[in-house]
Formats: sequence, C-alpha cells, structure tokens
Amino acid sequence: MPRLKLTKTSIDRVAKSEVFERDVLYWDTETKGFGLRVNPSGKATFITQGRVRGSDKEARLTIGTYGAWTVADARRRAEEYKHQFEDGQDPRALRRQDEAGKVTLRQVADAYMGRDGKLRDTTKAEMNRHINKVFAAWKGKPIVEISEHEVRKRFREMSAHGLRGKPAPGQAQISFVTLRTLVNFANRRFKRADGSPLIANNPVHALKDDWNEFEPRTRHIADGKMGDVWNLLSDLRVIARDAVALSGVDLVRFLMLTGARRSEGGSLKWEQVHIEDDPANCWWHLPNPKNSNPVWLPLSSQAVDVLCFRQERANGEYVFPSRSKTGHITDTRAPLDRISRIPDVASDRSNRICAHDLRRSFVTTGFASCGIDLFKLELLTNHVPQGVTARHYLQTSRLQYLYPEVQQIGDWIEERAAMASGDNVISLSS
Repeated sequence: MPRLKLTKTSIDRVAKSEVFERDVLYWDTETKGFGLRVNPSGKATFITQGRVRGSDKEARLTIGTYGAWTVADARRRAEEYKHQFEDGQDPRALRRQDEAGKVTLRQVADAYMGRDGKLRDTTKAEMNRHINKVFAAWKGKPIVEISEHEVRKRFREMSAHGLRGKPAPGQAQISFVTLRTLVNFANRRFKRADGSPLIANNPVHALKDDWNEFEPRTRHIADGKMGDVWNLLSDLRVIARDAVALSGVDLVRFLMLTGARRSEGGSLKWEQVHIEDDPANCWWHLPNPKNSNPVWLPLSSQAVDVLCFRQERANGEYVFPSRSKTGHITDTRAPLDRISRIPDVASDRSNRICAHDLRRSFVTTGFASCGIDLFKLELLTNHVPQGVTARHYLQTSRLQYLYPEVQQIGDWIEERAAMASGDNVISLSS
C-alpha cells in the first residue's frame, strides 16, 4: 500500500488529480496506523488501524470524512484509538456501548415488538399503551437512565391514582412487568464493551418488597343464575336497537357456550368456522391463540345455532361485525351491563360480570354442574395440560372428540333457561 505524509496539500492532490478503479489506502509516514482511504469518486476518509492488546486480529476504524475532519483532528483521534488499543480496549466495542447507552425506552420497545412473529397484535397494543401512557415521561429517555427511585415513585403513583385518579394496583403491576421485560431485552440486545449487561441491575427489581399480591380471580355467573342470564340475552336479541347491538349480544352468547376469550370470539372470521349437518363435525378454529397452540374446537348445537343466525346476516369476513376500526366487536359492555342488573348474578356478590367471567363460568359449569374432567375443560379453553402424559400423548389441537362435553354444557344452559322462564321476570326497562 502507498505511503504518504498526510497533509491538506497531499490529500487534495491525490483526491482530485488521480483516478482509481477501486479504493486506495494511503498510510501516513508520521503516525503509525493512521491512514486515508480514497474511493474512485475522489471521496477521502480518515481511518486508523491497530491490534488490540490480547487479540491477534487487526481492528480498522473509520474516523471521518476529509473536509468534515481536518488532518490535525483526525491524527489526534488516531492517537486516542492507538492508546485504547494498547490498553486492551477495542474502540469499536466502546462505540457500540456508547450508542447503546443512548437507546431510549421507546426504541427498545420498538425493537422488542419488531421481532417477526414473536408477539400478537393485541400484545403489542397493550405494550404501546403502557409506554405511551404509564411511562410517557420516560419513553424518550435512555433506558439506562431509568433509576430505581423513579421506578418506585411511578409505581406508587400508579397504584394509588392510576391514569384516571383512581387506585389501580393491578394496572401498576402489569405495566411494570412490561418495563421489566423491556429492560431484560435491552440487556440481551445491547452490551458493554466487555460483554457484560448494559444495565447491571434491572430497576424494576427494586419493587420486590412493594409488589402487589392479588388473589386469583374466580368470579363467575352465580349458581342458579345461568338460566336467567341466557333468557335475558334471548330477550335482548329481540329488542336490539341495531345490527351492531345484536352482534354484541350474540358474541356474549357465543362466549358462554365456548369459554372463549372476548378477543378470540370477537375477531372470529368465517374462514375459521366449519358447519355441516353432522353436529360432531362442526368446529371453530383459533390459528394464533394466546398460548401459540393452534386449535380446532367443537361446537355445541346451541353454538351452531348462534353461528347459523349470524351467517344469515353475514356482511363481511367477521362473524361478529361492528362499525369499529377493527371491523369486529371489541366491546361487550352493553349486554354485560344488562346482565349485571340481575340480582346476585355474580358468584362474589359484586353484581358485576365482565367478559372473562363468562370463560370462568364455562369451566365452572362444566366441572361442578356437568361433571366434566378438568383436563378436558383445560383443553376446551386452550390451556394445554402440563402433565407429561397429556403433553406428549394427548391430542391437544384437533379437539372434535370433545364434542359430547361442549354439547353437555350447552344442554345444561338451555335446561336452566327453561326452568328459569316464568319463575323470574327480568325487567328490560332502562
């Protein structure tokens, strides 16, 4: 490689007067490891090269473009890199560490959610809500600068006041689980120069003593009220003010009969439904459920009736359509509010039923009222049993063989509705 005393005059001469077919390197005659790379278009870039102590490989770094850097400044930077080489430090690793130290919480979240096929859209939406609302003041801040003091303070604020001035200990805990996950991801994705984690101690770990302890939720439709609920939903279908309201009521009925999550039932598409004359061969499909176990689930005759009614009014790809941005029902509060008016409807006497309570009601009805084995109910709600035999030998995806069990639950609900009709009159007045 040619050698050249790097000065402004010599650089101007080789950059402007000589023509090359490929990049040419000129090594300075005064400072060892300091050089200039000139490409065929005449662009000149300062570089430096050296061996890091303890390594057997040469490290070459770009300093900057001639013009943006003077020869004197570039030479000084080359000397700094040379000292780092001698100290056993790789300037490239230090540069990456410096860049990693500037990565913001928002950038980490985008990188975490940007991994192909790793997260469902609903999970991404929930994480974005935490970043944009709970951690709005931190999202543009380098994640390494989020301190334990700030974490404790914000956690106490969320627990006591939430986002709307009301205590929200559950929301506080969920949002800080998200933050803990992102810090752990940042430690895996970005490293210090020596390979150690970027953040020595996850600041969320400081909440160990403040972490809220919650009793598992067990609320479901109370014993003896299932018939009242089913009859009320039948009445609400008759007086539904429009097609969207009717779609919402039918979704609640579908959730009661299948134990599905609201998001799973609400986003159900016709391409995921199979109905034929043989009831044992009717099913609905979850291609991308929460646990990533695609499953084909049997349908009771009552659930088939709901779907056939929806099919007669089908006007798009979704079984339960709405005028929302998603195109399908995402909010079932209206019919659930009406259900909550039934006296003593909730098992915990809160007189409040939410969509997930219907899922628990499906399991409770199957186990306590119909005598169905718990592992079968786990399968029907797409909770893959954890036992070795179940995980390795049991069919956990195509579950049409559990048709008798879902039919048993559907029949039980209908029987209770028949028994309740005439005994309890539910007022539909506002």
